[in-house]
Amino acid sequence: MNILVVGSGGREHALVWKIKQSPKVAKIYCAPGNAGIAKDAVCVDIAAGDIQALADFAEKNAIDLTVAGPEECLVKGISDEFAKRGLKVFGPDKACAEFENSKAFTKQFLQKYQIPTAKYEEYTDPNEAKARCGAFGYPAVIKADGLAAGKGVIIAADEEEALSAIDQIMVHKDFGASGDKIVLEEFLTGTEASVLCFLDGRSIVPMESARDYKNIYDGNIGPNTGGMGTYSPNELFDAALEQRVYSEILEPILAGMQREGLDYRGVLFVGLMIEKAEPKVLEFNVRFGDPETQSVLMRLETDLVDIMEACNAQRLGEIKLDWSKEAAVCVVMASGGYPAAYEKEKKITGLENTDGAVVFHAGTALKDDNIVTNGGRVLGVTCRAENRQQARECAYRNIEKISFEGAYYRKDIAK
Repeated sequence: MNILVVGSGGREHALVWKIKQSPKVAKIYCAPGNAGIAKDAVCVDIAAGDIQALADFAEKNAIDLTVAGPEECLVKGISDEFAKRGLKVFGPDKACAEFENSKAFTKQFLQKYQIPTAKYEEYTDPNEAKARCGAFGYPAVIKADGLAAGKGVIIAADEEEALSAIDQIMVHKDFGASGDKIVLEEFLTGTEASVLCFLDGRSIVPMESARDYKNIYDGNIGPNTGGMGTYSPNELFDAALEQRVYSEILEPILAGMQREGLDYRGVLFVGLMIEKAEPKVLEFNVRFGDPETQSVLMRLETDLVDIMEACNAQRLGEIKLDWSKEAAVCVVMASGGYPAAYEKEKKITGLENTDGAVVFHAGTALKDDNIVTNGGRVLGVTCRAENRQQARECAYRNIEKISFEGAYYRKDIAK
């Protein structure tokens, strides 16, 4: 098979790395890819959001399966365009991608099907939003409705911060048109957990659990990021909680989708908050999470291509997912200043010295035969070991071998 992976981040590098292990695969392309992906796939200079160019490339190069990485191409309808041309894509269609394109859409769905989630209100008028910003007390959660690269959520400690957040999103348009509407939400306490699920329209099969660390600083403080590290399995997920999540959240999600006429085939990321063994849904993403994918795929032992083909053919129920009992930890090395302004093109050294780790490239490029930084999140140093502590030690030991100017990483991932 010839496979095309769309995207350029750490998630896409992890996907390429896993797909490459399949005996079914002859050639892997990645559009646009990055310096690390270039070692495992042929990188193609097509932007992830250029649906027509991607479809043209898939036709000309006899691509048997295209794997949609980032949300942008899914929201723009890559699955719909490829289906029109008789091309196969792993990823939900545009109607299903609305679960990520609009937080209000997701909240309405959760409420309609009585799936546990935080209380919420939605607003298109900033003055109305300001008048209600304390409706659920403080801290308050204020979200840009549309896509914001994982950064459109602001936790406001008090009214002053809430008013400022509403201005930032709705008036100053820090996230563009994504801030035309906001979702004001009750603040949930507890521990976050991430459950990635495969769906084929008929069944929903959860992958192994993971824990993500969103805040930039140790101790889970500071601005939200796209994710500073993960580990899998999540220590909270005992058998009782797993069963509860399946029966109270995942099964109702599938039933609700079927009742709404949504034929969801692909991956659904369910972000959860767990408090006193009570799970509530924080968010949906319509694709593999980043950096959850890096730690979860390290533990997947079933052929990923087999699973993706089964989802598309609605025979997911026939596939048995095998997982390593070992733990995996991914620690993100970011550019100094991230998630605010940061500099690019800083030379990265020491990558060849790593031992026992897989270094997934997130924001890298090639310049004058050197690998340089090209994004906020630069690398995901990932290890699998007998237990979480050993995997953690391996990741941090390898981070010390890699350097670039301004490199920053959290010291408490999986602690």
